[in-house]
Amino acid sequence: MINTADILETINMIREENLDIRTITMGVSLLDCAAGSPELTAAKVYDKITKRAERLVSVGEEIEKQYGVPIVNKRISVTPVSLIGGAFGEEAYVKLAETLDRAAKNLGVNFIGGFSALVEKGATAGAAQLIRAIPEALSKTQLVCSSVNVASTKAGINMNAVSEMGHIIKETARLTAERDAIGCAKLVVFANVPQDNPFMAGAFHGVGEPECVINVGVSGPGVVSSAIRRAGDCDLSALAELIKRTAFKITRVGQLVAGEAAKRLGVPFGIVDLSLAPTPAVGDSVARILEEMGLEVTGAHGTTAALAMLNDAVKKGGVMASSQVGGLSGAFIPVSEDEGMIAAVRGGSLTIEKLEAMTAVCSVGLDMIAVPGDTSEAVIAGVIADEISIGVANTKTTAVRLIPAPGKTVGDEVSFGGLLGLAPVIRLNTASPARFISRGGRIPAPIHSLKN
Repeated sequence: MINTADILETINMIREENLDIRTITMGVSLLDCAAGSPELTAAKVYDKITKRAERLVSVGEEIEKQYGVPIVNKRISVTPVSLIGGAFGEEAYVKLAETLDRAAKNLGVNFIGGFSALVEKGATAGAAQLIRAIPEALSKTQLVCSSVNVASTKAGINMNAVSEMGHIIKETARLTAERDAIGCAKLVVFANVPQDNPFMAGAFHGVGEPECVINVGVSGPGVVSSAIRRAGDCDLSALAELIKRTAFKITRVGQLVAGEAAKRLGVPFGIVDLSLAPTPAVGDSVARILEEMGLEVTGAHGTTAALAMLNDAVKKGGVMASSQVGGLSGAFIPVSEDEGMIAAVRGGSLTIEKLEAMTAVCSVGLDMIAVPGDTSEAVIAGVIADEISIGVANTKTTAVRLIPAPGKTVGDEVSFGGLLGLAPVIRLNTASPARFISRGGRIPAPIHSLKN
């Protein structure tokens, strides 16, 4: 029986509390596109993507109109390109990135992810070439997103790759300096990367996935924040229960949209990622949720505990609403994409050290953080190593998306517009870890990785 109160509540979530489907992401396997030459491979890649996803945007728009649920992004993720490019040179990988960009533009999608490499235990020739091609590829494209998985709990941390990513991030910033280093906003370094994540910049289509699949990312920080505000001064047990129930309702909307999209496109439904993904819009902030829970400002002592409780309650509520939950699923804390986080950094209460502590209990990691443009490659690699070690030690996904903004220093800001938002430049500890980073090799997997 349809409950009128539930319908009205959902309408209010959409109109007043910024509930939306953040993305419908179509995953497309490109494993059958590998060919003997870069030109033939690129042609097969373009043809397959444009054929498989030709109706993605129109179907998303149809569902929006029928159900009245905003679908903010329509995206594509593809097989990690290093797996189909073989030992092609850097120039050929750049051409493949340009092919992905052209396909995405012609289809009208917002982003395409999968210019990626998996090097947690070492790099193949193809992966090494792709990584070296990342700065030029991101400088010559607009919609392509790139990711590199440098560690896992099973394999440990590939410190050679960590060191190289310090250089790659700096070079990407240099080549996109005239756009506030926007290339770095489309580049993420992972540990324990999920292979069904619909969110950018880390989305790619895993090798164990179907030929084609629909994954949906739901978001509703404003809904959770409003529910907590209405609840008043209840105790934390009651608050956790309230967040669970709210996450359940948010995820049910995602389940509905995911099922409809998969059916209309004639492809399998993969997962719902029930992450609370904020935007720069007022009222759509994870930081404001933490403040509604009782913190004077995000970054105050108690922030990590509040975030841990929020993340856990979101997961518990979401898994009851869908049998196919995956991706990252929890709470995101991207600084530039969250107006509350931006305010906390500006006010000085949220520092890089506090953000790192928070990443031990949230869904991703140090995300969309602008740092001074003169930050050294070694310091960037050190930040990556610290964050990645949290993921490896805790058997969870962590990631780093740093933006060393050329010509900018602490107190300046970089602006990307749209969902990527605006980021105040945050202070880093500039003491050098260069000798440690330059040792290279691999930090062994932790003992608790031996679970067989």
